[in-house]
Amino acid sequence: MNCTKNADMNEQLAHAKILPLLIKLTIPVTIAQLVNALYSIVDRMYIGHMPGIGTKALTGIGLTFPIIMIIAAFSCLPGMGGAPLASIALGEGDLKKAQRYLNNALSMLIFISFIITVGCMLTLKPILIAFGANEVTLPYAISFLSIYLIGTLFVEIAMGLNPFINTQGFTGIGTITIVIGAILNIILDPIFIYVLNLGIAGAAIATVISQMISAIWVIKFLCSKKSILRLNLHDMKPDFEIIRSICALGVSPFTFRVNESIVVIILNRLLIQYGGVLSDLHIASMAILSSVGQIFFMPLIGIISGAQPILSYNMGAKNYPRLRETIYHARVLSISCAVIMWLAMMLVPNIICQLFTSDNDLIGLTSITMRIMFSTVLVLGMQMVNQNAFVAMGNTWCSFLYGIMRKLLLLVPLAFILPHIFGVWGIYMAEAISNLITTFVTYIAFTRYINNLKVRFKA
Repeated sequence: MNCTKNADMNEQLAHAKILPLLIKLTIPVTIAQLVNALYSIVDRMYIGHMPGIGTKALTGIGLTFPIIMIIAAFSCLPGMGGAPLASIALGEGDLKKAQRYLNNALSMLIFISFIITVGCMLTLKPILIAFGANEVTLPYAISFLSIYLIGTLFVEIAMGLNPFINTQGFTGIGTITIVIGAILNIILDPIFIYVLNLGIAGAAIATVISQMISAIWVIKFLCSKKSILRLNLHDMKPDFEIIRSICALGVSPFTFRVNESIVVIILNRLLIQYGGVLSDLHIASMAILSSVGQIFFMPLIGIISGAQPILSYNMGAKNYPRLRETIYHARVLSISCAVIMWLAMMLVPNIICQLFTSDNDLIGLTSITMRIMFSTVLVLGMQMVNQNAFVAMGNTWCSFLYGIMRKLLLLVPLAFILPHIFGVWGIYMAEAISNLITTFVTYIAFTRYINNLKVRFKA
């Protein structure tokens, strides 16, 4: 029975009509990505509306965001690096090799979780101070993060193994992984924050419990007969060639998310430097913008995650026409989503801000900064597909280069230069300019790459 299901999924990846298949794989993953964003966003919504201390607490949470992003980024190293390689191996007909990718990824996630938890616990206060915390915001940041770190293993397993579910084509199961945790977090947040009067610590407890349930769900499925790839102790023994190839490919999505963290740290420090008496308000504004950015990217990540198993499988099968058609439809869907969300941010930023805070000063400031920072974000509909197609097709070098270009190579230098001309507003302008340059460069490089594949596969 299971063999029949596996053959059916492989048949769909190899021969089904691209657009219906892409939509079928994309919708549940997109829903999962949107719901996944609610983990931190719902926390900020509840915390931002806490009577009397909402804005200060939101600023404290904003300072923890880079660490939370780094924790999530490490799950991408085994997950986003191993899952496409497992799918390529399935396309080549090598199930045994595909299973080694899965199980070595789990070994990596357990090791990573231990190092992160111990390292952060020992250095938590100096790290937060280095990120810009002061005597007002530090207690809020420590209260949240010291509890959140306890659940690091659950975060790594849920986020790091879920791509191995999606890459098999079981995107509905992958959706449930995220949805059950996020819905539980939404339910538990007000109970722990307000009913039990635990405040910001209650938000962290609710998040840890929710992530634990998601991790249990992932493990249970990947141990079941329904899964093509299964967890087992034998294949968890470290295979350093497998680990090397996972890290080589996973470094791009890992770097992409670490970039986000590094950029938030740098921007927060620059906002303190150039924001003057409004520096704490600017950091709170950046916390809201980071949440809005998460919402923006989730549908785009869902689309490229839905395209990934099709691209990876047909890369292994050397089927150029299906690669090209998948990229075309993924671009159309991604650009359409990006334009719709861009319009919302340009036309009604104040309504979006009110979801996170009732502070009129913060709403007024963020309505301005949102329009500046996200003025060109619509072009990322194209950029996300091109960049992540490199990952799905196993191109290590290009996936790494274009993973770091937008943030580290362009945004950061611009964020240091532009404030000398435009003041604090130049910090927000840096993002808008880097979006345009990166999209243009990546499009040219990807077009050359896909044309070379056509020659190589003699399509």
